[in-house]
Amino acid sequence: MLNRTPLASALALAFALPFASSALAQSAPAVAAPGAVAPPAASSQAAAQPNVRAKADDNGTLPAVAVSGQAAPQDFQAEKSTVGAKTPTALRDIPQTVTVINKALIQSQGATSFQDALRNAPGITIGGAEGGQIGNNINLRGFTAQNDIYLDGFRDRNQYYRDTFDLESIEVLYGPSSMLFGRGSTGGVINQVSKQATLKPLTEVSSTIGTNDRYRATLDVDRPLGDHAAFRLNAFGQSLGSTRDEMMNKDYGFAPELRFGIGTPTEVTISALIQHNYDQPDYGVQSINGHPFSPSKGTYYGLTDDRTIQDVQNISARVDHKFNDQFKISNQTQFSHSLTDARETAPGSVLTGPLSSSTALKNGNYTTLPLSDLYVKLASHDRVIENHSIYNDTMAQYKFDTGFVKHEMIAGVEVGHDSYTNQAYTRNNLPIVSLLDPVYIPTPSNVTQTVGNHAESGATTLAAYFNETMSLGEHWKLIGGVRWDRFQAHIANSVSAPNYASQTNTFTSVRAGAIYQPTDWQSYYFSYGTSFDPSLEALTVTNTTQSLAPEHTKSYEVGGKWDLLGGNLSVTSALFQQEMDNARTQTSSGEYTLDGDIRVRGFQAGATGHITNKWQVFAGYTYMDGLVLKAADGTQGKTPANTPRNTFTMWTTYAFTPHWEVGGGPTYMSSRYAANTNYVEVGGYTRWDAMAEYHAKKWDVRLNVLNLTNKFYYDALIQSDGGRSVPGVGRTFLATFDYRL
Repeated sequence: MLNRTPLASALALAFALPFASSALAQSAPAVAAPGAVAPPAASSQAAAQPNVRAKADDNGTLPAVAVSGQAAPQDFQAEKSTVGAKTPTALRDIPQTVTVINKALIQSQGATSFQDALRNAPGITIGGAEGGQIGNNINLRGFTAQNDIYLDGFRDRNQYYRDTFDLESIEVLYGPSSMLFGRGSTGGVINQVSKQATLKPLTEVSSTIGTNDRYRATLDVDRPLGDHAAFRLNAFGQSLGSTRDEMMNKDYGFAPELRFGIGTPTEVTISALIQHNYDQPDYGVQSINGHPFSPSKGTYYGLTDDRTIQDVQNISARVDHKFNDQFKISNQTQFSHSLTDARETAPGSVLTGPLSSSTALKNGNYTTLPLSDLYVKLASHDRVIENHSIYNDTMAQYKFDTGFVKHEMIAGVEVGHDSYTNQAYTRNNLPIVSLLDPVYIPTPSNVTQTVGNHAESGATTLAAYFNETMSLGEHWKLIGGVRWDRFQAHIANSVSAPNYASQTNTFTSVRAGAIYQPTDWQSYYFSYGTSFDPSLEALTVTNTTQSLAPEHTKSYEVGGKWDLLGGNLSVTSALFQQEMDNARTQTSSGEYTLDGDIRVRGFQAGATGHITNKWQVFAGYTYMDGLVLKAADGTQGKTPANTPRNTFTMWTTYAFTPHWEVGGGPTYMSSRYAANTNYVEVGGYTRWDAMAEYHAKKWDVRLNVLNLTNKFYYDALIQSDGGRSVPGVGRTFLATFDYRL
């Protein structure tokens, strides 16, 4: 059964944190950033702390602790995020939980994929490719976030496996946020922040060699072009094996950027992302008697010539103009295209014999037969998918005062168009393989191919939004926003139903929050937000849902954020509830109605920063109590798919000499279900990773060990075919050499 940690424990921790925070803030000494020299006097010591904020005392005298700056490049701690207000905003001024996974943390862990980096965000679970979707499939606080991934503030609809080579950070905003981002965002949004060209010259070359034939190289070149312009190029290439049998990925990419007018009132940025993936797809393993089963962590059910080929092009242009300190305006356009050619084989039905006419097990594949008598019928998931999108966003920011009230306003207009095509194919006469000992062969000569459904769809978005933050004196902030969206979409199918469907949805999303900051190191908040999900949101549709109104979700969150140890350690905690009270549900007649109700309640806490000048930590915990409150499909009272009760992640490092640093930490996830039916339960696990690094002036050498204990666990979950599970990576050693000019 699932691990039922009492919510009372989480509540106790939530209420205990403010008192512990107060004691730490008042008694703990300030901590210098790594490499900083301890100053001789209290005033200079405070000034040396990059994160300490200044505040006048009752007599109007400003204390010496006055400097607020950016964290050192090697720090895991972030002060600001763009994901919570569409502009760079201090985390303490965002009335929602935000996790920022920066470049320093990503490099320390040797995380090269978007998916691996997101393991640092508690409350996130991984899904596999299925249906008309390929690429990174993410669940956030119990709801799918596959269409809620963004690149520099724009929806990244491209279906591909994202890399970290050009990322400065990944920002995760928890909770419905349609007021900021439009349709979707039921559980939150994930924003990728690209590296920017700067006026500081940089050349960095990195190479990695690992076990299981893992090879990777990256390049980062940043060059000023005069006093106000710069060019930056990031590139990568890799050939990656795996502890999974037959897995081999070969990928490369380029990300150039030009910035003009740096430091002037008008700045222009032109950037691109070009990436090619040639990957081996992994559809995991089937379940037996309600649990995933694999003879070993490497066992693979597929064909050796399977492949997923992806090509992505993304081009964006941005103009920022600052009229004065109070008023600025920006305009950004993004064009993206992706093409995916997939020939993928998955474990389909579990059979009681080696013939296609043998009985197929169902509902978690319960049986009393010995495992040696069971077989797996392979199924094809072949398709060619193409995505196009173009978006433009124009936004104005205005600041002004009315007496003791300070106003910060943003207002904007967004227009966009998306198109999608999916040509499906079916391979016939695929082999039936032994459950215990599947054979690894290429596609047999007797396999034939049938052309399947051709889906073609498009959507046009028009939106206007407004948000205001009012500062009432020194201690209170009120935040309110509204957004109006018009989403018009259509789809046509050559074989599948519906033959043609169209819909036009309008929706008004709101956001409200209150922040109380009694001192410069503590912040308490309450927030409310909404989201909406049209049935054609992903430009695919399940028949009989096309005429339904959008699903909508409401979120309530209350929490606190504290800057401790002189601002060097940030601690957060929050209680939240998200409820989709008109969820789509299928009746016994096969029709869909909006009579479902899904709710997720929980608690989230995190700590990021330096405990001492040599010891830093990045940790997070989420408790989720997910429940299908109402459904017509027999899932009422069940736990939503891929929603574990507890997730915990921690990464900590210690620099025990000026050159040597060691680190590591666990990732924990309690048991969860593969689908809302709860037929297939996937056990919990704890995975440990470790790192040792030697730093020199111009170079670093790092050894990472992934899955230190070689834990056999299941990582990604796939709802289709009764519920499949993908085994996680086994013990892997990575040696990385970084060189800087």
